[in-house]
Amino acid sequence: MDMYKCTKCGYIYNPGSGDASQNIPPKTPFEKLPETWLCPRCGATKKVFVVVS
Repeated sequence: MDMYKCTKCGYIYNPGSGDASQNIPPKTPFEKLPETWLCPRCGATKKVFVVVS
């Protein structure tokens, strides 16, 4: 699973860890995050995230 980086603040979404702050369980791919999910650091939408290669 790919990791994604917020282009506004640099936060890395790691699907292996999920996002406990928004009740996203580990092993949740970025593509499966709800459209309402926001960056836990800066509040940006999914649209500003890019794949980390």
